Amino acid sequence: MTELVPVFDGHNDTLLKLEIAARLGRPLTFAEPNPTLDIDLPGARKGGLVGGFFAMFTPSHLDRFDAAFDPDDPSNFDPIDQPAALNFTLAMFARMRRLARELPEDLAICEHARDVRSAIGRNRIAVVPHIEGAECIDTDLNALEVLHAAGLRSLGLVWSRSNAFGHGAPMEAQMQLDSGKGLTDAGFDLVRECDRLGVLVDLSHLTEAGFWDVASATNKPLIATHSNAHAVSPSARNLTDRQLSAVAESGGVVGLNFHVGFLRADCKQDRNTPIEQMVRHLDHMIGILGEGGVALGSDFDGCLLPREIGGVAGLTNLVAGMRDAGFGDALIDKICHKNWLAAIDKGVPTPAA
Repeated sequence: MTELVPVFDGHNDTLLKLEIAARLGRPLTFAEPNPTLDIDLPGARKGGLVGGFFAMFTPSHLDRFDAAFDPDDPSNFDPIDQPAALNFTLAMFARMRRLARELPEDLAICEHARDVRSAIGRNRIAVVPHIEGAECIDTDLNALEVLHAAGLRSLGLVWSRSNAFGHGAPMEAQMQLDSGKGLTDAGFDLVRECDRLGVLVDLSHLTEAGFWDVASATNKPLIATHSNAHAVSPSARNLTDRQLSAVAESGGVVGLNFHVGFLRADCKQDRNTPIEQMVRHLDHMIGILGEGGVALGSDFDGCLLPREIGGVAGLTNLVAGMRDAGFGDALIDKICHKNWLAAIDKGVPTPAA
């Protein structure tokens, strides 16, 4: 039997799924096999998942949890008030803490790469807190201070909607990327404060204009936790070769998003998308970013997965696909975990012992 390759994943929405299910009175069990979840504990063990950025995202409507998300419904991209977003984010932080307390032999909340390595060495899944969309943060940045103290180490400035800090890229095909609007003044302040605190700034979901604004405002490596190559799939959520080059020049990392609509050349929602298409993105991005700049950012529990992946246990199929494409063991290790740990080392300084 082939030894599992450890995977540190750049993005999942499992906490959101757990929180929504609990609010609907249909709680999901993370510790046991659960077909409703892309990530459950047994599946994570089978797939080699050793950690990741666990996202906390606030949907536009907190009263529609029993309705399937419709990307064609513009109301699902409505702005949300900061107090409501903060309350929902705190609920997910609490759920994350309770989950780690209930499963102390299986999960560990981590704030630095040193913690991640320690957790992996003890066979715990390393949970690094991430917020997707900064709606929960006030423009005075008081909430940022508190959330950082609670363990926040990675922040996506926007989801695919506008907020007080910037604007999100639409989830549609754009052969010629619309640059859109960039950061607000408050957005520039937020980037600078994240740099000071040691919070990674995630470029995924930003407009192209916002991307370049962040690049001009930070001296840290540029990070996109779950974005693909626009040259391979012309979704507005993907990064152009020029953007990928800027990430490379900064020493940053881009995590491959598994969502079929961001993988395919036709951007269709088709689960029969082959793993070879995922490898095409990896190959293209490696050609620009180099072997140290490409990682995985699945978007488990927040996207439509290729059938051959299916869930976290299917990570082994992706690893097999990389091997079939001629990726060597050293490169696979970089893509699967080493590049993310290096990015955390650079962007979230470990305090002196």
